[in-house]
Amino acid sequence: MSCSSCDTKDDDGTTTITDDTPIADPLSEEELLDMVQKDAIKYFWDYAETNSKLARERYHIYDPSNDANIVTTGGSGFGLMTIIAGIDRGFIPRGEAVSRLQTNLDFLENADRFHGAWPHWMNGTNGNVIPFGTKDNGGDLVETSFVCQALICIREYFKDGTEEEQALAQQADELWKGVEWDWYTKGGENVLYWHWSPEYEWEMNFKLEGYNECLITYIMAAASPTHAINAEAYHEGWARNGNIVHGGQRYGIPVIFNYNGATGNVGPMFWAHYSYLGLDPRGLNDTYANYWDLVQNHTKIMYEYCVTNPYGYEGYGENCWGLTASYTRNSDGSTGYSAHQPNNDRGVITPTAALSSYPYTPEESLKFLRYLYEEKKETLVGVAGPYDAFSPHHDWVTKRYLAIDQGTIVPMIENHRTGLLWNLFMQAPEVQQGLTTLGFSSSQHGF
Repeated sequence: MSCSSCDTKDDDGTTTITDDTPIADPLSEEELLDMVQKDAIKYFWDYAETNSKLARERYHIYDPSNDANIVTTGGSGFGLMTIIAGIDRGFIPRGEAVSRLQTNLDFLENADRFHGAWPHWMNGTNGNVIPFGTKDNGGDLVETSFVCQALICIREYFKDGTEEEQALAQQADELWKGVEWDWYTKGGENVLYWHWSPEYEWEMNFKLEGYNECLITYIMAAASPTHAINAEAYHEGWARNGNIVHGGQRYGIPVIFNYNGATGNVGPMFWAHYSYLGLDPRGLNDTYANYWDLVQNHTKIMYEYCVTNPYGYEGYGENCWGLTASYTRNSDGSTGYSAHQPNNDRGVITPTAALSSYPYTPEESLKFLRYLYEEKKETLVGVAGPYDAFSPHHDWVTKRYLAIDQGTIVPMIENHRTGLLWNLFMQAPEVQQGLTTLGFSSSQHGF
């Protein structure tokens, strides 16, 4: 593929992503997908933390120095997968990307780790933990699993490449194998725990119980060739001895799982994204669910909710939909953060919700993509793609970005287009073994 976006060199010799795609009216779907992917890549390429080159937690258009050195672990994992997609599409020069990834992995190798797990936040200048909360100053197993999902993809993508690329693949392999997943069972309990701190130990006491965004954590823990958990932790802990299953419906669509805190409804859309950047839900089954049905139903219920619009918010409809965790507008007019979902609807639309759901609802997601880029581009799209959140009802848009929101757009759209990240992750023998151990099968990938 020709690289229409790799022609601008900065003073330091690196490429700045630009987009010289001719503007047609209307743009084709392929042109729109190229455009939004190129835009979202910029967050992790042009606006990365300057030393580690990993993902900044957030970026404020009007105050770029705000929290400039806070590196977010999970968002960085999403960013690594974003870069792989950028290489494969020719949006980023391969050689520059390999150099950038080398910087990323060197930083992760030397950063603080707690029984192999990275913290939620790190200082990009030195790799030291930045507490996410008073007691959250140690290992974060969930954020770590998002990085490990990416490390598997890096290994698989580069393992047959040049000598430099093969060394990168080997480094990625060693990093993920260093995570002591079994430590996070708190001495052998049949459940994983989210946090451990050298100062507060297990005081956070947060069990990983489904259903939310943490499925990938159990997959990675079962897949580990060095520190694997047993299947009972998945079935008793995550699946709650089968109580994860829900028999109800919304809008005539089966809900399938009990979404934590949703009381019979679905949760925020990121629960259908974070674990599935690499984990391919197509043809994936276990004792409890068909996972394609699960994530597609989740998205369809969210779409129907927004179209039905029970609170009568201005702007909601077929071309403007999608609730997930993002910035929000507080009642006093200030900007905060909230996990938007049907049971917590504040009239705020978050672009990543519909865009990252492209594999599940391509027609509905395309409507939203056209709304963004053909109707509202001047107000809702900025230097690194769609702004994090907006509210037509409150006439509000936050000109800010969050790594965890921007980071799912490119991988999930690429999975829709080519299945790239899904195929890389699912071809890993450890992943297949881990899934088999937990009772999964995949007709898509032949096990």
